Amino acid sequence: MPHLCLASASPRRLELLTSIDVDCDVRPVDIDETPLPGENPRDYVCRLAREKALAGATFSDLPVLGSDTAVVLDGEILGKPRDRAHALEMLSALSDTTHEVLTGVAVSGPQGLLEACVTTRVTLRAITPREAAAYWETGEPCDKAGGFGIQGRAAVFVSHIEGSHSAVVGLPLYETAELLERQGVALWMSDRAAVS
Repeated sequence: MPHLCLASASPRRLELLTSIDVDCDVRPVDIDETPLPGENPRDYVCRLAREKALAGATFSDLPVLGSDTAVVLDGEILGKPRDRAHALEMLSALSDTTHEVLTGVAVSGPQGLLEACVTTRVTLRAITPREAAAYWETGEPCDKAGGFGIQGRAAVFVSHIEGSHSAVVGLPLYETAELLERQGVALWMSDRAAVS
């Protein structure tokens, strides 16, 4: 029986929640993800997380989790690649630099709307044009913010990470677990404690 409504189509978020034994009813919501004029990246991901959780709450009696992740380089949000050229352009810009990954998470439930935002700094080694082109051909970058997935083949490009690995994948588990427990959603620890 589901404990949580996940207002996201992201298979990575579902995998992360499954890893802490949270059974989800997956109900993606359709919201406009266009940044507002002058909106900074942190406000942007937090707003989208809130909007997703609140949209999901209109059709679910369960607590609802919404989340959004943005790759940010020099204050600019790098979204999902539009095409091959855009992906290679983003990988070139991220090559041999440190960028930020911001992930907002919001959970609506009995305690109202609870939220958190996590910033992780990720350093990529120099990526050659040949490597970037080969990576695009794998199909992996197509639906990834910034055009790369840290949990996949692009892990070989990551030389250093400062912060939450799971947040870069799509959901900061430490902060998410705290929000879920405050909303009464049982995690693996809660389930095991109840049995013993």
